[in-house]
Amino acid sequence: MSDLKTSTQTFSKESVESEHPFKEPWQAQAFAMAVMLNENGLFTWDEWAAVFSDVLAAAGPDDDPENYYLHWMEALETITNQKGVIGITELLKRKDQWDKAAKATPHGQPILLGG
Repeated sequence: MSDLKTSTQTFSKESVESEHPFKEPWQAQAFAMAVMLNENGLFTWDEWAAVFSDVLAAAGPDDDPENYYLHWMEALETITNQKGVIGITELLKRKDQWDKAAKATPHGQPILLGG
C-alpha cells in the first residue's frame, strides 16, 4: 500500500509530459527523423542546434510552446535543404501532395500518397 501512496504523490502533469513528450504520433516521427539523419551522418548535433535555434529565434519569445514540433519540422526542412537532400521545389511539391491526400482522406483513416 505504501508503494501506491508514494507513486500517486509523485504523479503530476509535468511527470507525465516528461515521460511522454509527444502529444501526436507525427511529433515522435519528426524527432526520430532528426535522430536517424544525424546517425546517418547528414548533420552533426551542433549543426542541428544552430538551425533549430535560428528557427526558434525567428518565432520569437512570445511564440506558443505548442508550436515546438512545428518548428522542429521547419528545422528539418531547412537543414535537409541546406544539405541538398531535398530542394525547395521538391519539398513544396511533396507538401502539396500530402495536403491533397489529407483533404481527400476520411477522418480517422490513414493518409496515403498516390493511388
